[in-house]
Amino acid sequence: MMKYKLLILHLIVTSASVFAQETQPATDTLSVEKEKKLSLTLDVVSRYLWRGQCWGGDYVAVQPTIEYAVTPKLTLGFWATTNFKSDYFYPDGVTSYKGYQEIDFYVTYQLNDFLQLQVWDYYWPSVEKVEGINNGFFNYGKDGVKTVDAMLYFDFSEGYKYPFNATISTLIAGNDFRYDNNGENPKQNFTTYLELGYTFTLFEKSTYKAIQGITLDPVIGAVLNNKAAYYSYADYDKVSLCNLGIKATKEIDLGKGITMPLSLNYVHNGATQNTEAFGKNFVVAGISFSY
Repeated sequence: MMKYKLLILHLIVTSASVFAQETQPATDTLSVEKEKKLSLTLDVVSRYLWRGQCWGGDYVAVQPTIEYAVTPKLTLGFWATTNFKSDYFYPDGVTSYKGYQEIDFYVTYQLNDFLQLQVWDYYWPSVEKVEGINNGFFNYGKDGVKTVDAMLYFDFSEGYKYPFNATISTLIAGNDFRYDNNGENPKQNFTTYLELGYTFTLFEKSTYKAIQGITLDPVIGAVLNNKAAYYSYADYDKVSLCNLGIKATKEIDLGKGITMPLSLNYVHNGATQNTEAFGKNFVVAGISFSY
């Protein structure tokens, strides 16, 4: 009888141990998945530069990002920028934008381990009322401040011998119109931009944490057909190498899932025309907080 009771007790303890071993990883995995669904980033940069285009002059810009992973492949996102200036034009009354703000919504879908489809909805309303500009959120017409960008993003930085990336971007809707010689008959231009990048990781084995894992990202970007002048600081009548640069980044781990990347970015706009307002060379410093 005693042996029978001991056998039952042994089975109960063993079953409980096995059950705990089986259920604990499931709980941990679920917790990790919940943490990964939502990511928050706040960037502070010395100026806002997009594909060699200087929006908002040399004023500091704040740029929050919110992403939510609906599934492991599908992500919804929000991105914004502002330099907190309220003047649209510079004192000459012609050069813009002094004050710049933008609100973007986007969706990304991971097609495979190296190719991602992205669709961005750009909304860049003027900071003050300007004649001929309609800031309506749903206005994708020729007087509007909305465009839709469809992108294919190739990323071979993880698990591949050569860590390069490439972007093919085409504006498929919104205010991206070209006109005839009389300034009439607007037609969708489908402005297309190509970009190639590469990633170098330096000092991976260094014992000095201050320089360990610094990344260098050179990039070359060109707008192919800028007849709609969507890229204000690029050539309008030919292929324009408007974005030639290199970026250095050092990520600092602050603990509890918070990281603080520091970056320094040099960009040269190689366009032969339309670069008089802000010049051809830019140095942009940035600090980020990511969770």
